[in-house]
Amino acid sequence: MNPAYIFVYGTLRRDTDSEMYHLLAKYAKFFDYATCPGKLYKVGYYPGMVPSGNSNDLVHGEVYLLQRTNIVLPLLDRYEEFGLEFPEPNEYIRQRQTVFLKNGNSVTAWIYIYNHPTEGLELIEPADFLNLFSPDLQQVMKVPTMKCDELSIL
Repeated sequence: MNPAYIFVYGTLRRDTDSEMYHLLAKYAKFFDYATCPGKLYKVGYYPGMVPSGNSNDLVHGEVYLLQRTNIVLPLLDRYEEFGLEFPEPNEYIRQRQTVFLKNGNSVTAWIYIYNHPTEGLELIEPADFLNLFSPDLQQVMKVPTMKCDELSIL
């Protein structure tokens, strides 16, 4: 079985210390810092990444090696509002994409791609969500959109 990786670029990054980061950390191991081709937009207190045809557009994030994928991916799908239980079009879609590790290698990782129009959204440049991060934002993120207990089937 091939290892399963996930690339995270927003509220799931470890420096956010968000509730959902802690859930991810329970089922995944930090692998490396990475970039992924795309553009990053501020959707609210969280970002959304969209593909870009420009090779200079790189979103900064982290790659995690998933453990117990059958548990963690459905939980993350719910957090990202991806799946049949959410209205179409889903806010995010989950797909595999090549990401480039800080160590020079690349891996194929799951990534959540923003699936709504970006017109009117603020482009985050450079494309690193942590550049927007502040104590005020951290307080907002302490109030999850869903209780981690509800997500927990642990």
